[in-house]
Formats: sequence, structure tokens, C-alpha cells
Amino acid sequence: MLKLMKEVKIMYVKDFMITDVISGKRTDSVKDVIKLFVAKKIGGVPIVDEEGKLYGIVTDGDLLRALKPSDRRFQDYFSFAIYLGEMELKNQLSEVVNRPIMKIARTAGIVTVHPDDDMKKVVTLLAKHRFKKLPVVDDTNYVVGVISRGDAIRNIQQMILNELE
Repeated sequence: MLKLMKEVKIMYVKDFMITDVISGKRTDSVKDVIKLFVAKKIGGVPIVDEEGKLYGIVTDGDLLRALKPSDRRFQDYFSFAIYLGEMELKNQLSEVVNRPIMKIARTAGIVTVHPDDDMKKVVTLLAKHRFKKLPVVDDTNYVVGVISRGDAIRNIQQMILNELE
């Protein structure tokens, strides 16, 4: 007796990417991007030019590393050292938040996917690099979407459910 198997539909990035991309601009400051993260409740954005071409990526981890206070040790007067440390932290934070975002954006080795890539590639990249999101770019490096871990999991679940029906 022959068993008929359902044809497995290959899912492509274009089938489940988010096309309403929240992004930062190359001209933004660190402060602008922090405000964007808080307002949109997100943890990372592609950094694009005025036309949408990808120039970098910034994550919440990148921002935290840029904002972390320097670790300096003081050998004299404990209370004076605390005061100086607090003043230094305020000055450092003030300086960092006004820097151009491109000073801390990752610009080399950016991992992207194409709308015609399959889900297997996405899952492999998300797992290998431990990324939360991947920018989706077209052939000319313009951001056309974004895909997250959650998007991948939802689509795996949907594929499994379809197989069981």
C-alpha cells in the first residue's frame, strides 16, 4: 500500500519577514537610538541611509557596552573618589549619548539574509551567531525586512502543525 505524503512547502524569508522595519538613521545620535529602543520596545535596529541602504546594526548590547562606566581605581580618600567617579560617569554618559550612532554601530561582518533565502538558512544563522534578529536586504543592500527568532519559531510551529493535519 502506498502512503501519500503531503508535499512539504519550503518557506522563504519573504513569506514570513516583517516588512514594517524600524530602523535608525546614519545621522542619529546614540541618544536618538536609545529613545527609539524605549519608544518601540525593541532591542536592535538596522542603521540605514536616507534611501534605506544598510550601513550598520546596533543592538541593546552595543548600547550597554558603549555606556558602561570606565573601571578606574582610586587609591586616596574614599569619599573623594566616589564623588569623582560619579562626576566622571555623568560626563562620560553625556559624551557618549551625543556621539553619532555610527561610532558604535557594527559596520563590518553584518550578517543578512535575502528574501529568497529559505527558512533553514535563517534558523542556522540565528542559532550559529545567537542573533535576535537578522536584516533582510535585496540585491542592492537595501533593507526590505527583518526576521526575528520569534518569526522563525512561529513558522516552524506552523510547518509542524501543517504536517500533522
